[in-house]
Amino acid sequence: MNLVLHTYGAALTKDNEAFMVVSKEGKQRVPPADVRTITITRGAQISSDAVLLAIENEIEVLFVDNSGKPAGRIWASRYGSISTIRKGQLEFSRSKAAVDWIKSLLQSKFENQEALLWAFTASVPEMNSRIEHTVKRMQKYRIKVSELQGDTVSDIADSLRGYEGSVSKIYFAQMNGFLPEEYRFSQRSQHPAMDIVNAMLNYGYGMLYGKVEGALIRAGIDPYIGILHRDEYNRPVLVYDVIEQYRHWVDYVVYSLVIQRVISEECYSVRTDRSVWLEGLGRRILIQSLNDYLAEIIKIKSLERSRSTHIDLFCQNFAQRLKNY
Repeated sequence: MNLVLHTYGAALTKDNEAFMVVSKEGKQRVPPADVRTITITRGAQISSDAVLLAIENEIEVLFVDNSGKPAGRIWASRYGSISTIRKGQLEFSRSKAAVDWIKSLLQSKFENQEALLWAFTASVPEMNSRIEHTVKRMQKYRIKVSELQGDTVSDIADSLRGYEGSVSKIYFAQMNGFLPEEYRFSQRSQHPAMDIVNAMLNYGYGMLYGKVEGALIRAGIDPYIGILHRDEYNRPVLVYDVIEQYRHWVDYVVYSLVIQRVISEECYSVRTDRSVWLEGLGRRILIQSLNDYLAEIIKIKSLERSRSTHIDLFCQNFAQRLKNY
């Protein structure tokens, strides 16, 4: 399970050899064997004994900010084999193989977005012809990505970013059509969000960033050595590369919650600059819904595992490739 402390005043302590969650609702004792990760939001607390118990059991502790993004983490020093893999990672990042790798990730992202459009269209058949036209446009960009040639990623980076941005605009313009009219937005807004749907997407992506970064670290990969995203100082840029193939999972959860009108005005606030932020109830709903979704078992390449485990397996396989590079 993913243990999340997301309410103000909640605390995580140690009780003998177990975790003790203390909140307004009462106390709950949780054995370490049942915990995969621990996430602490602003206003919650964790004791040093609980941190040490987590380290002893190789459970990562993640601290997140108000947008759901990782602000810091604690992990056991035994994770990965950084020196060996990191050497291969540096060589790989400058190689022709990295070109094919990043192209495959973006093509996978586009395919997953297309599949999600069709999934939502099943309940809105009148949008079928419109989505069919949209998917054909997106498929043209997949072909363009496959045809790009370069000896290193930097040779084609500008084109990749341009194609990715174009597909994103096409995709969200059509995804908007599935939302109730009062929730539709004109464009994606980040840092800050200017509507509730974008606020939820940003928070969900933030959660996913944390999971991908943790999977990379556990596999022994340095998240600060990117492939396509390389120019942001002091940022885990490789996370921005790997996460692309999984963003549609957040999209599905967020759009499903909004379409079902689960989100009320109690779930968010509007600041004086008109930016929109998730509040306690909204965060609880999204965190629980996304964690449940990531815990579901699905089949990818003949393997039936939870979505979270598939992220770990991808990073482990990538680490093995880098180790032998």
